[in-house]
Amino acid sequence: MASTLSSPRPPHIPQIRLYQEWLARQHGLRFDSYDALWRWSTTELDAFWQSIWDFFRIESPTPHSAVLARNVMPGAQWFPGAQVNYARQVLRHVQPAHAAGMPAVVAENELGQVTELSWPALQQQVAALALHLRAQGVGRGDRVAAYLPNIPEAMVALLAVASLGAVWSVCAPDMGTAAVLDRFQQIEPKALIAVDGVYYAGKPLDRSEVVNALRAQLPTLQHVVVLRSPHAAQPVADSADLAQVLARDDAATAAFEPEWLPFDHPLWIVYSSGTTGLPKPIVHGHGGMLLVAMCLKGLHNDVGPSYEANSWGERFHWYSSTGWVMWNSQVGGLLGGTTCVIYDGSPSGSKANPDWGVLWRFAARHGVSNFGAGAAFYSGCMKAGVDLSACGDLSHVRSLGSTGSPLPADVQQWGTEQFAQLGTPGMWWNNLSGGTDFCGAFIGGNRELPLLAGEMQCRQLGAAVEAWDEQGRPVVDAVGELVCTQPLPSMPLYFWGDKDGSRYLSSYFDSYAPGHGRRPGGGDAPAEAGAVWRHGDWLRIAAHGGCTIYGRSDATINRHGLRMGTSEIYSAVEALPEVLDSLVVDLEYLGKESFMPMFVVLREGLVLDEALRQRLAAAIRTALSPRFVPDEIVQVAEVPRTLTGKKQELPIKKLLQGQPLAKVVNPDTMANAGCLPWYADYARRYLAQQAQTA
Repeated sequence: MASTLSSPRPPHIPQIRLYQEWLARQHGLRFDSYDALWRWSTTELDAFWQSIWDFFRIESPTPHSAVLARNVMPGAQWFPGAQVNYARQVLRHVQPAHAAGMPAVVAENELGQVTELSWPALQQQVAALALHLRAQGVGRGDRVAAYLPNIPEAMVALLAVASLGAVWSVCAPDMGTAAVLDRFQQIEPKALIAVDGVYYAGKPLDRSEVVNALRAQLPTLQHVVVLRSPHAAQPVADSADLAQVLARDDAATAAFEPEWLPFDHPLWIVYSSGTTGLPKPIVHGHGGMLLVAMCLKGLHNDVGPSYEANSWGERFHWYSSTGWVMWNSQVGGLLGGTTCVIYDGSPSGSKANPDWGVLWRFAARHGVSNFGAGAAFYSGCMKAGVDLSACGDLSHVRSLGSTGSPLPADVQQWGTEQFAQLGTPGMWWNNLSGGTDFCGAFIGGNRELPLLAGEMQCRQLGAAVEAWDEQGRPVVDAVGELVCTQPLPSMPLYFWGDKDGSRYLSSYFDSYAPGHGRRPGGGDAPAEAGAVWRHGDWLRIAAHGGCTIYGRSDATINRHGLRMGTSEIYSAVEALPEVLDSLVVDLEYLGKESFMPMFVVLREGLVLDEALRQRLAAAIRTALSPRFVPDEIVQVAEVPRTLTGKKQELPIKKLLQGQPLAKVVNPDTMANAGCLPWYADYARRYLAQQAQTA
């Protein structure tokens, strides 16, 4: 490791500049601004996506007859005739990366155990598991479910499944049995790869009972492979030992190659948040994921191959559990030949011993160059008073990534100042906004554009994103509905089991008339082109191209004719040192004034008195407007959040509108479901009071 990290490094050239130089050299295309480049990429769709194919040297044994053969939403057809394989793209880096001394994966867990997986070992283990699954009858189109944490074996398993043309789907071990079954029962898996125990937040956790329950309640299962841990209370009977399976190293593993597959062959199934009803099982394809991940990681995240001089020794880390789509994004680093550095454990220590320096010390130990996490992680670090100078040598870090929710400007400034004190002035923040839905980003970073705290730098290349007003017209310097007017290769192929496509259509494409705004470059297209993608976020695009997300459009505050995203209110109140967390909902009723309660979590030992209520109201009044001062401010123990850390505004809003708890939220998708009864009781009291005054 020392030789990798200490090798001399020439001045870094941003990957997006290399791409633009290549466009000029190969195609005579020159752009005088990023906006011009973006407009070309979203207007000349065939030329742009062909350039991504060529720039990243995507391989196919057969030619494609077109790039975008059908520009229809939904139902776009990309690269017909081409054959690819996600795993094959990863494994093409084995020889050059290993020759340069770069590992494929570096992993550490809470117990301090470090695993380093070389590129040849990655290839051998992928082959070993693929051959094992093939021997059990797993082949093209079969679903393989996984119940695994963020460990190298999960990456190996994904690549092994993908190499056979089978379809991967993973749930994290922090999910309960019911939540996992809600997902896996829909897709009818043939095989299950699971862990029987984990260690998280300072505690060993038995998962053997969950695995046995999954086996009992997934009737299509024909084979189970288990990663055995010291934390299991009982063995999982009639299962193969994953460690033994991966140990196979013979002529057959050496000769194994991933299968060539059609561009749109299913790669994996991911799930919507599942706050109400059954989670949506979203199917993405090999080719679309490969292309979009290469474009995102390379051009916008500025992550390059670890073995090339310009990005020598690159080490990419984005903290995630396997239950969040950022895990898929982390694995995507391997597509470009980048060393992935992963952490299995709590990013903030345990409840008894909170420690927000865990990931920073981990990054220092392993020379992470590109560090990413959810916005809530950075906020937690700032509020906990983390001092990065006490976390080891972070001089290798050259970018910070954030996603999951809007990153407050003061938090970004805190991080920038921390790194400036470490000797890295002007730290580049790569703030992203996208979604599980298409496993990519609509908005993100560009290392060569100006950086403003609290703002994302640009719309991503190829992503025809606009903010629309209530009449469906594009607006600039105003908050509007985020829409994407042109298809992306990584948009879902379909939802699993959605035979007539109605569930997919109603999720994204039924808000605007077919054809409206669908002409590349602007304007309407014939109705046969289908409708634009409505994402469900409030977006403001500034005249200079910077973008700000204001929260979910379906959790918007609308007071006296003024609309406001909840994130702006959170920024105002959570800037107060007394406030650890907050949640606000607006209850709109036809013909009645809205009622807007705000729930706040305070620092330990503090009590919400009238003086603090006035300070909170003043903070909102000053930062936003008197119109957005809550009607009631209530102290709570916790703000309900999903397993991926998102505030649960809509379920609480529905509770207060009279819907029963069982119908508004699935507790197994919650990180802190124990707080829900309090909110249900608050809703009952509120509704009773409303009934008395009606």
